[in-house]
Formats: sequence, structure tokens, C-alpha cells
Amino acid sequence: MARHFTDDQADGRAEESKATHKKPPQFFRAIAEFAVALAIAVGLVWVTKTFVMEPYEVPTGSMETTIKVGDKLLAEKISLNFSPVKSGDIVVFADKVMPGRVLVKRVIATGGQTVDLRDGLVYVDGNPLYEPYTHGMMSRPLEQHFDNMRITYPYKVPEGSLWVMGDNRENSADSRYFGHITENSVYGKALMVFWPLEDISPL
Repeated sequence: MARHFTDDQADGRAEESKATHKKPPQFFRAIAEFAVALAIAVGLVWVTKTFVMEPYEVPTGSMETTIKVGDKLLAEKISLNFSPVKSGDIVVFADKVMPGRVLVKRVIATGGQTVDLRDGLVYVDGNPLYEPYTHGMMSRPLEQHFDNMRITYPYKVPEGSLWVMGDNRENSADSRYFGHITENSVYGKALMVFWPLEDISPL
């Protein structure tokens, strides 16, 4: 015998059928939610690395003993948008000698200032710098220069540029080797060493 439904029952079945078709299966909903969460996470990482801070690994010993070979440091980028880099800042920047590599050095002089190296000391605008981080190492001119460029002293740093040197003055290929760097080549200011644990320290 054929079953007959009342109007109310028929309407209820129709609504139930529509709801069933409208709801995606739980599996696909979970995949969609995961994809959205992953996209948000990737976006946050990208924004953080591009505009806030980024980790770097130190490739050379030119900043020892302040920073050691293999140390991992955090460099912040926000302050670059609000205040200029100043003398004494430790910065990470694009290597002029080896494209694609990042170096870390200390800013010694900024655009318009004059650097001189005399008697193992660094002079900026005629005044000797107090540099306890060099631990008494001599700051002498280098005999070899990158790409046969000529670096003579006193050296006036062009506007929009920086003179950088490693704290390990006797083992650092820095501005004495490759000349000044541009402010635009700076990726960030070193904030702290965060790895390995025994080397954790602010910079």
C-alpha cells in the first residue's frame, strides 16, 4: 500500500532534504578550516619576517667575541622606518662581495662623517672612538680591497651610506675591504642572540 504524507510531513521532509544538501560533509569542512588556518599562519610569518623581525645565522667570526660563528640572532626591522641607523648599532645587511649572503657588522660612521685609522685606533670626525668590544685589537687599514677599489684615509662616508666594521678587527673583511654600504642594503638591527642557549644575550 502506498504511503501518503500530510502537507506538514511533506514540507518537513523537503526542508530536511534541503538542509542535508546544504551542509558539506564534515571531512571537507575540516580541510577548508585547516587550509584557512594554514594560510593565516603563513601570512603572519611572512608579515613578521618582512616587516617586524627575522632570524639570521652568523657566517663568519668577524664579530667575535660579541657574536660567534654559527650564533643565531634576531634582527628587528620596525625601527628602520622611524629612526636612522646610528653609530654603534649592529646591523645585518646584504654582502657586497658575495650576492645572496647576509653579513653582520657594527656601524662606525654614517653619511657625511669622516673615518680615519691611525695608530691602531679609529677616528670619526677627528675624535678617537672608545671601543671596548674590540678587546684592544688594532684597527689597521687592510692591504687588499674588493674588486681593486681604492680606499684611502681619511675616508668621507657618502650621504645615505654607512661605514661598518667587525668587532674582531684583526679578522674582519669589512668597510676597510669593500668600502661603505648603502643604508638601503640594511635588513635590520641586531636585537639579540637567541641560539645556542649558552650564547643568549642582548646586542
